[in-house]
Formats: sequence, structure tokens, C-alpha cells
Amino acid sequence: MAPTTRTTGSCLCGGVRYAVRGPLRPVVYCHCEQCRKTSGHFVAASSCDSEDLELLESDSLRWYESSPHAQRGFCSVCGGNVFWRPLDDGEVSIMAGTIDLPTGLQAVAHIYVGSKSDYHELDDALPQFTEDCPRDLGAIDR
Repeated sequence: MAPTTRTTGSCLCGGVRYAVRGPLRPVVYCHCEQCRKTSGHFVAASSCDSEDLELLESDSLRWYESSPHAQRGFCSVCGGNVFWRPLDDGEVSIMAGTIDLPTGLQAVAHIYVGSKSDYHELDDALPQFTEDCPRDLGAIDR
């Protein structure tokens, strides 16, 4: 089961700091073009219910509408990629690398592998999906 106690995290400079009071979804690796472009490789992300996310420091948090359906939250000081949120859902994705250790999380899948870059191979045993994963896979251990 994913952690249900208070989890904290931040961007590199600390200009965006958050706490999550509730369970975190296991980590999913996303290889879509937008995640590749915002991270420089691919994104490892967990998620939580929006109401469980508390912003402790957010003066430098900026939201970029990356598509008509979603926004990406980043730090305007250090450039840290911190959040992704769909405009019509009650969840927010949290970039796993911003979560303070220990996370207690495990990776469960690769998504959008049809868009992954050609310079690396996926050689772990995790399930791979050409596009998004089934909704129930993203909710494993939630």
C-alpha cells in the first residue's frame, strides 16, 4: 500500500513546497512528447487527490497550459517540473523526483512508449503501453 501519512516534497530551490495528506499512486513512467520536452528525458510521476495536496510554499509556482486538457506546474526560479493536472479531474500528478525520501513508492508501468525517444531501450520488466495505461493500473495500491 502506498503511504497514507503526510508526504512532503519540493522543487530544487524550495520555492515550491508541498505536503500530501493521503495516499500516493505508484510511480508511472511517461514517455509522451510533452513529458520528454519538459523533463529532458521522460517523467516519473505519482499522483494524489487534489484535495490531499497542500501547497506550503508557492510564490514561484507557475502553471503552463500545455494542452487544452491539462496544465503543468513548475518553479519559475529553478525551473523544476513539479506537477501535472488535467483540467477536468480531481487528481494532480506529482513528479516523483520532487518527493522527499523515503517515498515508499514503486514504479508500476511505462506509458506512451509509442512516443519514447529512440536513444534508449526499456529493459525492465514493467508493463509497457503504447498510449495511456488502463485506469485501474494507475490506481494499483491506491
